[in-house]
Amino acid sequence: MAAPGRSMAFADSTVVLGRVSGAHGVRGWVKVFSYTRPMGNILNYPRWMLRKNGSSATHEMTEGREQGRGLVAKLSGIEDRDAALALIDSEICVDRAEMPRCAEGEYYWADLLGMDVVTKDGVSLGQIASMIETGANDVLVVVGDRKHLIPFVRPDVVRGIDLEQGRMEVDWDPEF
Repeated sequence: MAAPGRSMAFADSTVVLGRVSGAHGVRGWVKVFSYTRPMGNILNYPRWMLRKNGSSATHEMTEGREQGRGLVAKLSGIEDRDAALALIDSEICVDRAEMPRCAEGEYYWADLLGMDVVTKDGVSLGQIASMIETGANDVLVVVGDRKHLIPFVRPDVVRGIDLEQGRMEVDWDPEF
């Protein structure tokens, strides 16, 4: 499963790939927390829509690089530390059309979030609220009447995914 984003898609046209986590230096560079795997993949997208507190602005990423254990980027129109500080906690979104198509049977996390999850017997477990990367396999966090942690293991646990219907079928005990 591809994992460019752990946040939700907005109006099916943009996908959140990370967030601005801080300022770097005095010339307007920002620290970037990337949801992409590998983390540097976010630097492959030159146009970033930054969303914060209900407003948004589009910036060109003019430079970006790995810095220590994280990433830093220089954005058009952000020329000093104060401007960079104002962007902290902004979500970094890209237009879905700029993202590569997934191979057959692969999905972006953003496409699965909010999806209804039902057992093979038709029992509703709730909706996918988030996903956890564990190393062995990803885990769906499904919230309904209660929270279920369901391993994303196909075809043993995840039996089917219908993106158009927004529905996932799982082989899972509703009591677990």
